[in-house]
Amino acid sequence: MKTSKQDILSKVPEVTLIFWIIKILATTLGETDGDALSMSMNLGYLVSTGIFGVVFLFAVIIQVKAKKFHPLIYWTTIIATTTIGTTMADFADRSLHIGYAGGTTILFILLMASLFVWYRTLGSIAVNTVNSPKTEIFYWVTIMFSQTLGTALGDWTADTAGLGYTGGALVFCALLAAIALAHYRTKISRTGLFWAAFILTRPLGAVVGDFLDKPVSHGGLALSRFTASGTLLILILSAIVIFSPKAAKQGH
Repeated sequence: MKTSKQDILSKVPEVTLIFWIIKILATTLGETDGDALSMSMNLGYLVSTGIFGVVFLFAVIIQVKAKKFHPLIYWTTIIATTTIGTTMADFADRSLHIGYAGGTTILFILLMASLFVWYRTLGSIAVNTVNSPKTEIFYWVTIMFSQTLGTALGDWTADTAGLGYTGGALVFCALLAAIALAHYRTKISRTGLFWAAFILTRPLGAVVGDFLDKPVSHGGLALSRFTASGTLLILILSAIVIFSPKAAKQGH
């Protein structure tokens, strides 16, 4: 099949099983990495958010300036959104005392507003149209909001709802399974299902990350955040190198 110019310019990976595996690993890494900086290193949520904010902006600039899809650049940017999402959500929920319910509500509104403005401006929010700087900016802002929302939602489910980390993980796994079933068995918008799954993988990563590094007395495994982060990073890099996700095709 002849490759079109649009295919070459595509800046996101194909949405396959390996995409979702790496995404879940990345969101889990974002939780452990964010907690490592804000809690283990005692920098606090605000300072950590500032540090990760700079990393996020730097990663997005490199991603947008890249002429084609580069797996390492793309997934580095995804990880940057998960880490800043972790500390931003924790800062809003705990330091500003908005609470998990309030933080989740505000972030959900911001996410919906981002998707709405993106759609009204460019006419589509499908990820296979992400091939221009303007589209990429909408894409990454939306992802940043979704990652932050996911952190708040995961904490709300595990803590306030009383499900614990294991219970929260089971809930989000069940919801993701329902989305996968809808993808194969219904005619529901594939774009809508993608964003629903993308959002839900973040709280799954949040509760799994907390399960790994929180104290045993709180239902966790009490693993070192640095050890957990390092292990997750190795798994992500291995998956990228082995499977080398390709850029998404246009015209889906």
